[in-house]
Amino acid sequence: QVQLVESGGGRVQPGGSLRLSCAASGFTLDDYAIAWFRQAPGKEREGVSCISSGDGTRFYGGSVKGRFTISRDNTKKTVTLQMNNLQPEDTAVYYCARKVQGQRTYCYPSTWYRQLSDYGSWGKGTLVIVSS
Repeated sequence: QVQLVESGGGRVQPGGSLRLSCAASGFTLDDYAIAWFRQAPGKEREGVSCISSGDGTRFYGGSVKGRFTISRDNTKKTVTLQMNNLQPEDTAVYYCARKVQGQRTYCYPSTWYRQLSDYGSWGKGTLVIVSS
């Protein structure tokens, strides 16, 4: 059964850090690009970061660039999102998904964050709350 399971969310003060994990099962992680998205209450789902398979090309949303780092360990079948200097506007449910349409192994710079229909096997999400 194909599955992605997010973990690592929680409550943190502004300026703090969290490390989210996306555990993959039921498929070969190395065959897919993986992306993180987030959705705050009342807002649309937003692309946070994407990491390609193979060369590991990474992209970040403008609001998180320089603060978040995505990485993958295909052996452990895990994609990690290290989030530093968290701010209240980072409060959201964070989801990971694998790219299932088009070139499945690659995140394209102009589309990875906006073509949600390219992704499938969405996890159920993990909640991040940044508050003092």
